[in-house]
This record gives sequence, structure tokens and C-alpha cells, in this order.
Amino acid sequence: MSSHSEMSRYVVCLSNRGYTASLVVRRLYCVLDDPAAARRGLMRVVDESGEDYLYPKRLFAALELPTTVAKRLATTLRSAS
Repeated sequence: MSSHSEMSRYVVCLSNRGYTASLVVRRLYCVLDDPAAARRGLMRVVDESGEDYLYPKRLFAALELPTTVAKRLATTLRSAS
């Protein structure tokens, strides 16, 4: 749906209950901006399939990363997909 951007946000998965095939606990995931989903308590996450899907926010914790780390992580994730 959306493309990855330099300003990607990241979360860590705290629970994969109900989504064991798609999410791995303690793994970092890229979050794509989706205001409509956020209003419904969801977030658009690029999961293990490499595609973005909506998941309940309660499954994740937001990470605050320094800009240089976020940029390097985005580059690493893009090259891995």
C-alpha cells in the first residue's frame, strides 16, 4: 500500500497473540502512517510477510530512535526485503 520513507517509525512487538504467523515477539517492525487506522486503535505495520497490515496498537510499544539509527535501520530493512 504505502512505501517506506526516511521518516519511518518503529515499534517492538510485545505480544503476537492471534498473529503468531505474522508477528514475532521482541522483533522490531516499521510502522506506516495511517491516521484512519490510528483512530480505530490500529497501526499499519510491515510484518513478517514484508507487506503492511493493520494490527491492534496494544501488541506493540513505540521506539524512539536517534535519526541516524532510524535511517540505518530503514536501509537495512529495505535491503532485506
